[in-house]
Amino acid sequence: MGIEIEDKFDVPPDYQVPDLSGLADPVRTTTYQLVALYYDTPDLRLARRGITLRRRRGGADPGWHLKLPAARGRLEIARPLTRSVKVVPEDLADLVAGYTRGADLQVVAELDTKRTAIRLGNLVEVADDRVKGTALGREPVRWREVEAEVLDGDEKLLAKVGKRLRKAGATPAAGASKLARLLEPQPLDRVVTKSGSAGEVVMDYLGTQVAAVLSQDPRVRQAEKDAVHQMRVASRRLRSALKAFKAVITGTDHLQDELRWLGQVLGEARDLEVMRARFAGHLRGLAPELLAGPVQARLGDDLHGREQQAHGRIREAMRGERYFALLDGLDRLLAEPELSKRAAAPATGTLRRAAAKGWERVTEAYDEAQAIEEPERLELAMHEVRKAAKRARYTAEALSPVLGKRMAGLASGAKAIQEVLGRHQDGVVAQETLLKEAEVARRAGEDTFTYGLLIGIERARAEQAHADFAGVWKKAGKKVAKSL
Repeated sequence: MGIEIEDKFDVPPDYQVPDLSGLADPVRTTTYQLVALYYDTPDLRLARRGITLRRRRGGADPGWHLKLPAARGRLEIARPLTRSVKVVPEDLADLVAGYTRGADLQVVAELDTKRTAIRLGNLVEVADDRVKGTALGREPVRWREVEAEVLDGDEKLLAKVGKRLRKAGATPAAGASKLARLLEPQPLDRVVTKSGSAGEVVMDYLGTQVAAVLSQDPRVRQAEKDAVHQMRVASRRLRSALKAFKAVITGTDHLQDELRWLGQVLGEARDLEVMRARFAGHLRGLAPELLAGPVQARLGDDLHGREQQAHGRIREAMRGERYFALLDGLDRLLAEPELSKRAAAPATGTLRRAAAKGWERVTEAYDEAQAIEEPERLELAMHEVRKAAKRARYTAEALSPVLGKRMAGLASGAKAIQEVLGRHQDGVVAQETLLKEAEVARRAGEDTFTYGLLIGIERARAEQAHADFAGVWKKAGKKVAKSL
């Protein structure tokens, strides 16, 4: 698995690749034949999102290749060749399940490429490709193109190579890939909104968050670091936006419920990951003589085992119809949203009111909490304050690019409240977890001294956050007042 960073160029049939010596030495040239079968659903669900899945023979890297869009370049995942040309390896099929959503994968195209590869040391490779492409049910198409790809070099060298290729007559490729050039997949359906309108701002933001959910899907399936957290945040931001902008976009109650479900599915593994890292940090800070019994194993290996089981439940949910239906619903949200009359109004006034209402919910939740004396009910009420602050923060962050510094101030104030209340809640939850683990250890006849020590640390942290809250609330209130 690696990131593929390359530049593609369209060239005429008689194009002469320029002399590349001097950019890097030595320069080596190799010619070989590549034959690749490309797999997709009948309606090209992968190609429409810039994803390619192929089985390729020939060259230096024969095998199955899955290429996914990344922030820069594409993420390439490779697997060895298998005998079957009909059955996609199960793990690769699973990695694109968030896009195929139960539809069968089949061969949709074949590319037969004669490649002349020019290597500049081991830094950059320039591929001069003469391509014969055959889409299912169509006549073959022939063309020539040139690619320059980073191997073990950097993008500065890639830029120099590209400059020399363009000077010789190459032009930036019109298509993102050979497959896209051959199949010409239709773009994804997206609603058209009035420029500068509230609807445009809201739909652009929702589109960004939907893309974030989908981009994390393959990473979550592989249990990559921070992937669950990133998908969970994107789903929360989506749900928060649908609530905050209900005056602009309507009819999303069911989608909000399903996003809440997705957050819950992801939450168990994420919470265990955070808790395990939290306890590991505490234990590293303790003197060896304070580590009594197998506490490191229980708070490390045991929690890690539970985390892996939670990841298994995530993967099971992400292979199910409910998850696929949610993704279909997000696609429909972007293509056919129920926009209100306010969606056509100028963004500034309409969305500033939405941000102001978000902060009003925070202050209302706080006032309700202050009227409660019972500790358990007060704890729940302050949790509602935190949730309202998070929603206000997400709303303000969504609007900062349009409404500017004022929204940045609101977001900063709401974030400060969210974080101080989060520190308190994390400390309370950590104490509960430690009490349960200590009971398990006690029943096993183990020394529980260290658990008590950790509980004391967590209690002190929670109490400190509680003590800090009044100052944070006052400071945040002043900052938000200037913003609104």
